[in-house]
Amino acid sequence: MEDERSVVELMRSWGVPEETVVRVSRLWGKSAARNGGRTHVLLGHLLDTAAVAGVMWDRYLAPSLRRRLNEISGGRGRAWFMWVCAVHDCGKACPAFQGLDAAEAVPVRAAGLAWGRVPAGKRWRHDVAGGALLVARLREEWGDTDAVGWVWPLVAGHHGAFPSVRALRPPYPDALGRGRAWAEVQRVVVDVVSRVVGFADVAAVRPVSPLRKAEQLALSGLIVMADWIASDNRSFPGLSDAGGVSLAGAWRRAEVAWRGLRFRGGWGGLAVPSSPLVPLSGRLGVVPRASQRELVESAWSLPVPGLLVVEAPMGEGKTKGALAAAEVLAARFGLDGVFVAMPTQATSDPIYEQVLEWVRSFDPELESQVALLHGKRRSNRQWRQIWEESRPAGAGSVSPWDDFGAIDEDDEYGWPAGTGGGDARAERSGPPVWFLGPKRGLLTPFVVGTVDHLLYAATRTRHVMLRFAGLMGKVVIVDEVHAADVYMRQFLLEALRWLGQAGVPVVLLSATLPPAQRQAFVNAYLSGAVGSADVDQPVPEPAGYPCVTAAFAVEGRPVVNSSRAVVPSWREPVPTRIEWLPDTDVDGAVVAEAARKAVAGGGVVLVVVNQVDRAQAVYRGLREGGFDGVLHLLHGRLCTAHRAERTEECLRAMGPRAGDARPERMVVIATQLAEQSFDVDADLLITDLAPVDLLLQRIGRLHRHAGTRRPSVHAVPRVLVTGVAAGASGKPRFLPASMKIYEVWPLLRAAALVAEVAGPLPGAGAAEVTGSGTWSIPVDVPGLVARAYGDEDVCPKEWGEPSARASWRAKEEKRRACAEELLLTRPREWGTVTLEGLHYGGSSAVAEEDLDAVVRDGARSVEVVIVHRVTGGYTAWDGTRLGVHGEVPDEAVVERLLGGCVRLPVGLSAEAEQLRPLPGWAHHPWLRYAPALVLEDGWADLGGARVSYDDVEGLLVKQA
Repeated sequence: MEDERSVVELMRSWGVPEETVVRVSRLWGKSAARNGGRTHVLLGHLLDTAAVAGVMWDRYLAPSLRRRLNEISGGRGRAWFMWVCAVHDCGKACPAFQGLDAAEAVPVRAAGLAWGRVPAGKRWRHDVAGGALLVARLREEWGDTDAVGWVWPLVAGHHGAFPSVRALRPPYPDALGRGRAWAEVQRVVVDVVSRVVGFADVAAVRPVSPLRKAEQLALSGLIVMADWIASDNRSFPGLSDAGGVSLAGAWRRAEVAWRGLRFRGGWGGLAVPSSPLVPLSGRLGVVPRASQRELVESAWSLPVPGLLVVEAPMGEGKTKGALAAAEVLAARFGLDGVFVAMPTQATSDPIYEQVLEWVRSFDPELESQVALLHGKRRSNRQWRQIWEESRPAGAGSVSPWDDFGAIDEDDEYGWPAGTGGGDARAERSGPPVWFLGPKRGLLTPFVVGTVDHLLYAATRTRHVMLRFAGLMGKVVIVDEVHAADVYMRQFLLEALRWLGQAGVPVVLLSATLPPAQRQAFVNAYLSGAVGSADVDQPVPEPAGYPCVTAAFAVEGRPVVNSSRAVVPSWREPVPTRIEWLPDTDVDGAVVAEAARKAVAGGGVVLVVVNQVDRAQAVYRGLREGGFDGVLHLLHGRLCTAHRAERTEECLRAMGPRAGDARPERMVVIATQLAEQSFDVDADLLITDLAPVDLLLQRIGRLHRHAGTRRPSVHAVPRVLVTGVAAGASGKPRFLPASMKIYEVWPLLRAAALVAEVAGPLPGAGAAEVTGSGTWSIPVDVPGLVARAYGDEDVCPKEWGEPSARASWRAKEEKRRACAEELLLTRPREWGTVTLEGLHYGGSSAVAEEDLDAVVRDGARSVEVVIVHRVTGGYTAWDGTRLGVHGEVPDEAVVERLLGGCVRLPVGLSAEAEQLRPLPGWAHHPWLRYAPALVLEDGWADLGGARVSYDDVEGLLVKQA
C-alpha cells in the first residue's frame, strides 16, 4: 500500500529542519487564478504526476519500453519512470517562477524565501530553470556527467522545446535563488520526490546505462503526457495545504482520473503465434499468398526489431500481410499497438475499417482504442458511431470534443491554457476523447491516419516529443511509400532514422518503388540503428518481384537481406495493351468520345486525368453527349459528403464484392484520387500521362480482381494513354497542368517507355487510337520503374532529355534543401547522444494548423465550409437551416454542415485567407476555426474569380 503519511510528516521524519519544511510546503505549483480558483502546492503536483506515471507504467506503457527502462535503472524502471516524471517541475522552486503570481508569492515570502524585482524582459521559464537546478544537483550526487547530460534535457524540455546548455544560465542573479534558504528548499524538493517514489536518496536514482537519443525523445513525450493529465484540475483539484498531500492520496486521484479518461494500453503483451502463418490464416481469415507468407516469415526471422521493405503488385494483399507481420513483430518484441500511415485522407478510411475489424479479433473492447487521424474523420460513419458514444450521460447536445481544453497545455511561462468544461471523471461508454486533442492522436494504442502524422514526428517543432512517444512501442506500417515526393521524403527518411534508433519495427509497402528509394530507406533506418549518419549498406538485388528486403543491426553491425528465391505473384502475368490517345486539350472532348465508344457494347471504363478542370470537362462531354450509362465524377474539389458518397458508390459497383451490382455500362472520371489504395476493377483505363511509377499505379486498377464478369470485347486489359501529343518537332507536348505537377523530365521518360510498346507518339487530332504493344503486368513493373528513374538515357536525342534531367535534378535538390531546414536533426548532428539544444534556432513555434505546410512543399490550399446566405440567415450546403448568424441548433446539424467542407484551388489561397467563420460559430469547438464560403445566389467572389458549387461537378471556378 502506498504511504498514507503526508509529505509534511515525511519531511519531519527524515529530520528536515522545521523552517525548511514550512518553506517547501508553501511553494505553489498551480495558482488559484489559473487552476479553477484553488491553489495547488508544488509538492502536490509533483506527487500527482508521479502517481499518473505509475498508472501509465502499469496500464499503458509497452512491454518493450518497460524493459528498456528496467535495463537503464538496474531493474527499478517503474520507480525511475515515476521519478523522472515527478521531478519535471522542480524548476518551479525558484524565484523566477514563485514571483509570477503576486498573491501566491505572499505566503512564500512570509516563510522566509526572498527575492528581488525581476528585471524587465528577463523572465526565465521554469522548465529551463528545472534543467539548471537539476544539473547542479545531479553532478553532485551522481558524479557521472554523461548520465547528467541526457537526463537534464528531459526536465528542461517538458514544455515542448529542448534548450541548449547555454540557456541554463540564469538571466539575472535572483532567478534561481540566492542564499542557504533557497538552496535547502530546492534540495529538499528533489529529495522528497526521490524518496517518496522509492529511492533511498538522489544518488540511488543514477541510471546504470543511457537511453539512446530517440528513446529519450519518446520518454520526454511520456513525461509531457503525465504532466498534462496531472494538470487537469477536475481530476486533481488544488490542495493549498501540503499537510493534505501524500503519495497514497495522489494515487487515488490518478486512479480516478485514469478511469474517467478511459485510458488503457493496447495488446499489453501478445503471445507469440504457434507458426508464422497463424495471423494470416487464423485471425485475418485469408488463404496466404506467397508474397504474404514471405513478409510474415521475414518478420518471424528478424533477430531484432528492424525495417521490412515490401514490394509487390497492386492488389496483392500487402496491407493484410503487413497487419499479420505486425502481430508477429509485436508478440516477439513486446510492442503494444500499430500505426498504419496512408498517403491521403481518402485512402485512410477503408484501411481504418480493416484495422477496426482486425483489432476486434484480439479483443472487442480494443475497438475504442483505434484512432483515425485526418481532418475529415468526422465524415467517417464508423468513426462517428464509435466516438459519439463517448458523450457523458445526460450531456444532451454537448459535443464529446468539448473536453479538448480540459488538459493543461502550458504556455511559454507555464500558465495553464484553461480548464475547459464538463467533468473529466464522468463515466463514459466510449473511447478516450483526451486523445482527440492536438498533438495527442498518436498516443492512442492503434492508429490509422495520413502519413503526415509520421512526418510531423520528424520536424523540429514544439511538442514533437509527444508525437514520437506515440510511435514508440508500436509497429509502424507505411503504405504507398512511393507516394512521398522528394520534399516529403526528407521527413520520412528522418523519421526512419529516429525509429531505427528507437528500435521501432517499420514495414514499408509499395508496388512501384524505385531502387534508389529502397536504398535510401534502408540507409536511413540503419543509420539510426547503428547511431551513424553515414551508413551506406548495399541492398542485395531481390531475386524477383514480389520481394521483401529486411534491414536491422546486430551489435552495431548493419545487416541487409533481400528475398533470395523468386516469390510468385498471386496471379499470372497479364499482357496489357498500351495505346496512344493523343490529346492535350483541357476540354476533354477526345477523352469523352473514346470513353463513350469503349462502353458502347458494355463495360466499365476508368478515366484518370491530372487536373480537376479536365475531369469536369470530360464529365460534361459525356453527359451532354447523351451518355445513358452510369456516370461518376470523383475529384478533390468535391465537398466531403459528396466525395465520401461517390467513393462508396464506386467501390460498391467496381470493388471486389461488386458481383451483380456491377453496371452493364459505366464510366468513372477521376483525378489522382483513383491512383492508389482505390480497390476498384475497370475493364478499360484511359489515363493522362504521368511518371511511370504513377502510371503503373493507375494500371493497377485495371483487371484487378479475379472472377469479375466482363464483356468479351474487354477480355484483354487495355490502356489508352492521353494528355500528350507529338509537337511539330516530334518532341512530346504535355498538358500544362501535368508539367506543373510532375515536371518535364519524368514525363519525357514515361512517354519514351510507352512509345517503346505503343509506337511513335501521333500528333494531336490524330483520327485513331494507335499502338498495339503490351506490358506484362506485374512482371514488367520493377524493370519499368528502375528504367524510369535510372541514369540511362531512354528518350530520343531530339527530345532534349539531358537538359530536362538537369533542370529536374536542380529543382529536386532545392526542395530537398528546403525540407532539411525543418528536420528534427540538423545536418551532421545525428551523432549527438542527448536532446540538448535540439530546438535551438529551430522551428519550435510552428502552429498546429500550419504543420501540413511544413511537411508538404508548395502553397497550401484552404478548406472552407460552404453556406448559402438566404433571407433571415444562412443554410448549410444541403439546405439545412442555420440561425440568423449561422448558429447550429445541435450536433446533427454540425455534421451536415461539415459535410459541405471543400478545398479551394491553391491559386485562390491568398484570397481565401481572408474568409472567416460565421459569427454564430465563435464558441463551437470545431466551427470556430472553419472559414465560411458564403454563396449568394449560388456564387461568391474571391479576388478575380467567381466561385460556385454544383452538386454533381463540385467546386466551379470562373475567372472574371
